[in-house]
Amino acid sequence: MITRAFLAACVALAWLAGAGQATAQPALVPPYTVAYQPVGVDEIGWWREMDEEEAVLAQSDLVIRDETLNAYVRKVLCDTVGSDRCNAVRIYIVRAPFFNASMTANGTMRVFTGLLLRVQNEAELGTVLGHEFGHFENRHILGKFKARRSGTDVLAWAAVLGSLAPSYDVVRTYRNLEFSIYGNLYRYGRDQEREADRLAIAYLNNSALRPQAASQMWDNLMAEAEASARGRGLKKPKFDAIAFAASHPPNAERAGYLAELARPDAATRDDGAERYREALAPWLGMFLDDQIKLNDFGASEYLLQALAQGGWTAQLHHARGELYRMRGAPRDLVNAAQFYADAIALDPAHAEANRGLGLSLLKTGQAGAGQAALQRYLDLKPDASDARLIRMMIPDQGAAQ
Repeated sequence: MITRAFLAACVALAWLAGAGQATAQPALVPPYTVAYQPVGVDEIGWWREMDEEEAVLAQSDLVIRDETLNAYVRKVLCDTVGSDRCNAVRIYIVRAPFFNASMTANGTMRVFTGLLLRVQNEAELGTVLGHEFGHFENRHILGKFKARRSGTDVLAWAAVLGSLAPSYDVVRTYRNLEFSIYGNLYRYGRDQEREADRLAIAYLNNSALRPQAASQMWDNLMAEAEASARGRGLKKPKFDAIAFAASHPPNAERAGYLAELARPDAATRDDGAERYREALAPWLGMFLDDQIKLNDFGASEYLLQALAQGGWTAQLHHARGELYRMRGAPRDLVNAAQFYADAIALDPAHAEANRGLGLSLLKTGQAGAGQAALQRYLDLKPDASDARLIRMMIPDQGAAQ
């Protein structure tokens, strides 16, 4: 009976391995099915579960409901995958400062604000949105569910059968089987990610956007990860290594095959950088504030430098001042005061920059100049939520309360 269980496991492993094979070849965009409906017990069940999750998500305080921003992100998706395909998707912009997006089986797409902060143009955003749509179009979530169920079924039966003839060899065989099945499930997931990447680059190749941006985005993310590691005093991350339980291919591999699959004759296309900066401008301050609160100095400094490639603005100077002031070393406070001063030089009415300048100067022993900056903050923003606290730092104002 142990032999039968082992053979069954081998069959399952062979199926899992075969299903997950992927090669770096240009993908063909599959024929689109309008108003697709789930088929079979498994898929219908998944859709119902996802419908319930979406109902909860729609009421979440983390969802940004601004119509203009949502319409813009949807336009980028439609420009990437086509107007017919994007109608099958409901987009939810979630306030979370991480590079992430996800797609569920029923067509719910979550886009994190950390992703919007990091991508630099419409083509890069389209890469991620197209990748997530590729998971949806190829029914990857259902395939992963079935693979996991098959693998765990084999393990469950092997455990039962093994218990009938307990011995060291049986336990060792079971552990080897368990290791192999879980390893194949992780590999299967990574192959699905590669397939979604190939679909994303195929969508971009067929769009009016520059597909070479897909590879550039992963180069930027690796540079950010390096900066983050340096800021923490850690070694340079290995971007070409695959961990046993990794859910995605290595970043270096993704950058490589996306560059290879991008149409060479599309390299001169517009990547939509100017339109992207204009659309995100009203939200940049909030996204930067959320990023700085992650306490990841290296990554935040890298992102600010990247955003400032077109020139430093008062908003970026202020955000840099906040980054340095929050780390709080004496040398950081000196730098922070300079960054706030740079922001005020560009925009004297920038209230928060005057606040940061005042607090930084107070902490570096420059009480008079600090109090003067705080007074300007109160003059510019008398109804600020922290006005009462700030007044306590100004002798005359505090005594008057």
